Amino acid sequence: MNSTHLVIGAGPVGATIAQQLAARGDRVRLLTRSGSGPVHASIERLRGDATDLDTVTQAAAGVSAVFHCMHGSAYAADTWRAELPRAEKVVLEAAGRAGAVVVFPESLYAYGHVTGPMTEQTPRNADFGKPAVRVELLRARDASPTPTVSVAASDFYGPLVRTAHAGERMVPTVLAGRTMRVLGDPDAPHSWTYVPDLGAAMIKAADEETRWDSFLHAPTAPAISQRELVQLYADVAGVPAPRVGRIPTWTMKAIGMVHAGTRELAEMVYQFDKPFVLDSSASESLLGLAPTPLETGAKATVDWWRAQA
Repeated sequence: MNSTHLVIGAGPVGATIAQQLAARGDRVRLLTRSGSGPVHASIERLRGDATDLDTVTQAAAGVSAVFHCMHGSAYAADTWRAELPRAEKVVLEAAGRAGAVVVFPESLYAYGHVTGPMTEQTPRNADFGKPAVRVELLRARDASPTPTVSVAASDFYGPLVRTAHAGERMVPTVLAGRTMRVLGDPDAPHSWTYVPDLGAAMIKAADEETRWDSFLHAPTAPAISQRELVQLYADVAGVPAPRVGRIPTWTMKAIGMVHAGTRELAEMVYQFDKPFVLDSSASESLLGLAPTPLETGAKATVDWWRAQA
């Protein structure tokens, strides 16, 4: 297999994948608007627009896999619908010209409201807001002649993860000993995906052609509640666990009536109001991977945050 890959986006997922590929000796082209990303001798940082077909075609020439880790410019359904399908269409066409597979990190949004653990066979047919946009993207990937793999993960944690419930909202608060206020039920079981595990699963899926044109789950440790994750962060940090309070859902919805950002966040509170559990056992078996133990991942996360300070 060609050992040159294209990674689009240098957020926590894109940067992690680029570093993992470089660490195993592969060549990486990392495409972002700013030309940013991790510094490594095997990573070539490119500046360009991922919605421009000529730019992506040139960047993808001769690669075996494209890891499309681009985000929307705003956390809103209208923005996603305006930006993401156009970018994915370009990436799929460019990768098709190169004979490359496209691997996408995916959320659990397409499952919508669930009543039990989510498996790869759970229907993905959400019909509201941001989740509906994810459904549309998945259907477009299925219809593309370019091979794809979508690897779904739950809420992120780990090094490099900032904008996340288990990132900048939680870790600095725990380290500072301040009261942690969470969305939804603090004691509802919730799945947390360690970003290096997502990256490893995406790379493994790209390597194995038998996994192409499939929807997989990233290896994810057994679900724990937000209160338990706060306690775990405190334990591995060697600090007292702070008090955990709840932001009432009705408050989020009320504020959302006049504040667009809060409204978009309130739309997804259902994922925290009750158990929200990802079952990754089938994909783990297919890929031959296992999730990082929560304690190990939490320790690496806390160490990374402390290094930033």
